[in-house]
Amino acid sequence: MAAQALSLLRDVSRLEAPLEELRALQSVLQAVPLSELREHAAELRLSPLFSLLIENHREQTTLCVSILERLLQALEPVHVARNFRVDLQRGLTHPNDSVKILTLSQVGRIVENSDAVTEVLNNPELLKQVIYCIGGDNLSVAKAAIKSLSRISLTQAGLEALFESNLLDDLKTVMKTNDIVRYRVYELIVEISSVSPESLNYCSTSGLVTQLLRELTGEDVLVRATCIEMVTSMAYTHHGRQYLAQEGVIDQISNIIIGADSDPFSSFYLPGFVKFFGNLAIMDSPQQICERFPVFVEKVFEMTESQDPTMIGVAVDTIGILGSNIEGKQVLQKTGTRFERLLKRIGYQAKNASTELKIRCLDAVSSILYLPPEQQTDDLLRMTESWFSSLYRDPLELFRGISNQPFPELHCGALKVFTAIANQPWAQKLMFNSPGFVEYVMDRSIEHDKASKDAKYELVKALANSKTIAEIFGNPYYLRLRTYVSEGPYYVKPISTTAVEGAE
Repeated sequence: MAAQALSLLRDVSRLEAPLEELRALQSVLQAVPLSELREHAAELRLSPLFSLLIENHREQTTLCVSILERLLQALEPVHVARNFRVDLQRGLTHPNDSVKILTLSQVGRIVENSDAVTEVLNNPELLKQVIYCIGGDNLSVAKAAIKSLSRISLTQAGLEALFESNLLDDLKTVMKTNDIVRYRVYELIVEISSVSPESLNYCSTSGLVTQLLRELTGEDVLVRATCIEMVTSMAYTHHGRQYLAQEGVIDQISNIIIGADSDPFSSFYLPGFVKFFGNLAIMDSPQQICERFPVFVEKVFEMTESQDPTMIGVAVDTIGILGSNIEGKQVLQKTGTRFERLLKRIGYQAKNASTELKIRCLDAVSSILYLPPEQQTDDLLRMTESWFSSLYRDPLELFRGISNQPFPELHCGALKVFTAIANQPWAQKLMFNSPGFVEYVMDRSIEHDKASKDAKYELVKALANSKTIAEIFGNPYYLRLRTYVSEGPYYVKPISTTAVEGAE
């Protein structure tokens, strides 16, 4: 097979319009294993294929791209970098996006190879073309370029190449293309700055981080909404959070939230700003963040009372994030009756809102009610029991009713709530004393799709693994739970058949 491919490749290099040969070569290559192609790597002459990437001959270009994609995989990245330097540069300026994507995928292979990456770093013209690919209309091309540049920046040499040469000017020039491209460059800068304090320092010195932060706190509400997502990404790292605090950005975001009440356009950016603080709280200390920025907690409570489903959804998500660890739960508990009223609101939305908002409510409820076994003190168990009862007059029936709705996402969301409380003794007593609930848990016929079967299995497993379940449910039910677990999530009970004499 490989011999046939090599023969066709030679034919292609000799002909001016080798369309038939290209079709045949593409077909043959699909059947040749990559390992076999690698054995013949030294015989692969690919320059003729690159020269056939002609702008106005679409089929020929498509065939060449497909063939090159396969054959280049058989070559080592160092070999590609050294022997196809000019072809790669041409590929990045080709009018056909599929050629650019092919070329960028090879640049991606090269920069991920420690032996080959220096070939790219020593080729500023190639890097310049990669930068200009960020500014194109095709998002896939731009994403591939961003990925390659962020990979290059993982080394000191890469950071110097990008930020201490004319390439920084090229990056700033590309940013001027339009708003969309400017945000793409910000995305690249945030990605690079997240790697280490040193890489953040390079990005900061370039002036591009300062520019991003200036736009975040500027007057354009739509720009704010886009920039806060990127700044939130910066806050995922410890050094990123330190930088934002030192630059006064966190205080500025807090002040903008304070002033949001008098801004008729605040609904554009407020959800992103609240999410920022939610993420900050869970990555640092919920107590410290909530005490230092009380406006954040105040705004979350306020948003749950909103008539705008977007605002309610963000508030519910944030409560779920805050309440996902013990410290966050205690912060919420300190708000007393206000939090009880908020829980009632979440229970109401879980029953009456749109499907999407119901799912978000179920996720938040399961997050705030879960207690790991090692953290189940009497006080915390009383707290989760009190929260559960605040959700609705009969919360167990509420979630059981939701689980019976014909939407797998809702069914799984309700099962997730039951799973969150399944290892807590008060919840086990509620389940056991609720008519038909234990049978509902054991009934495999209710779930019809994989996600639902998996969700039910997690619930049964959580119950079966609890230390208090045998005492509360009794041994017969406990043994049935253990059997369910041992049979796995997809067990189907065999149907017994009786042979009838004379039947065919």
